[in-house]
Amino acid sequence: MSIFRFPLLVWMGIGTLIISLGIRQSFGIFMMPISMHFDTGREFFSLAIALQNLLFGVFQPFVGMAADRWGAQRVIWSGAIAYGLGLYLTSIAVEPNWLYVSLGALVGLGLSATSYVIVLGAVARVVPAEHTAKAFGLTTAAGSFGMFAVIPGAQYMLSEFNWQTALQVFAMLCALMMAFSFFMKANKKTAAASAAPEQEQTLKDALKEAFSHRGYWLIHMGFFVCGFHVMFIATHLPSYLADKGLPGTTAAMALAYVGIFNIFGSYFWGVMGDKFNKRYVMSALYVMRTLVIAGFVTLPVTTETAALFGGAIGFCWLGTVPLTSGLVRQIFGPRYLSTLYGLVFFTHQVGSFLGAWFGGRIYDYYGSYEPIWWSTVVFALIAALIHIPINDKPVVRQPVAA
Repeated sequence: MSIFRFPLLVWMGIGTLIISLGIRQSFGIFMMPISMHFDTGREFFSLAIALQNLLFGVFQPFVGMAADRWGAQRVIWSGAIAYGLGLYLTSIAVEPNWLYVSLGALVGLGLSATSYVIVLGAVARVVPAEHTAKAFGLTTAAGSFGMFAVIPGAQYMLSEFNWQTALQVFAMLCALMMAFSFFMKANKKTAAASAAPEQEQTLKDALKEAFSHRGYWLIHMGFFVCGFHVMFIATHLPSYLADKGLPGTTAAMALAYVGIFNIFGSYFWGVMGDKFNKRYVMSALYVMRTLVIAGFVTLPVTTETAALFGGAIGFCWLGTVPLTSGLVRQIFGPRYLSTLYGLVFFTHQVGSFLGAWFGGRIYDYYGSYEPIWWSTVVFALIAALIHIPINDKPVVRQPVAA
């Protein structure tokens, strides 16, 4: 299937992810101006972002269940309202503790309802199984394009205006997600055909089946490492580069390179997941992460190495998403993908919480990011190994007697 023949729902989902994840990935460049404005250490902002990511994950299974029951359209519309409200309240905050509610809780809820779990769950119902990883890869790449498009704009607004204005502009962009959601209606015949063999299974049965499957737990562990990596880097790379004496434009450029190279990387890993065994493709991705992070920490930190790191880590940044969601669909089917992948994504966000928080915690304690950089190298190698023993064969269910 050509990407140009994908249903309208897929393209509306892509538009939603460009805005939702583009804004989210820009939060790292707000750390220093917001911390200076409220005269707090980096741990304060790190904890607010960590709380956002934890709640992003906590809400995920519930919004996934809501999407499985009532459809992605209503969930995304509601999430866009929460997202925009959280950004606006952050921009007018007069006390730093406000950020735990606005940037933490509200934005976390908004992200949960407008990101991968909901969109990929909707896509899985309208795209044939043999093209799932490719469709998921294309959809995942949208979030990366948002990162590439939004971060330079955020850096420009920080330079020309202030962080409050930047967040208010982002809040207005959330209205576009609301508009896109009105077009995210699945064709009932296509969705019914996709889910027909699994209609007899209840949500309770699906959860029991997944939690008794060893591979499902290994998928959780791998995605935990992914969350730890991406949120530590997205939140702390700008500050790390500033500590090395590099200007803010270097950090914005590095993060933009993460976004632009992940556009190609996400699609590439998705296509590889359709052609080859997803377990081995996932292991190869984590081996690449191990080498890239180890090389960055070892080499001198310059504008050139920062750009090289951004491009290299970007190529394997979110390639885990089409592969992980593709594995869940391959093993358990599309019927309850939003719920089952939502639970896996919760584990991802626990990793994100720890990556964002520990980054600030370790820096404030040791005055250096070096210990946590090397821990990410070790985690990447472990993740490469734990995907190999996953049993990725589709679960065989006994038919219900008439």
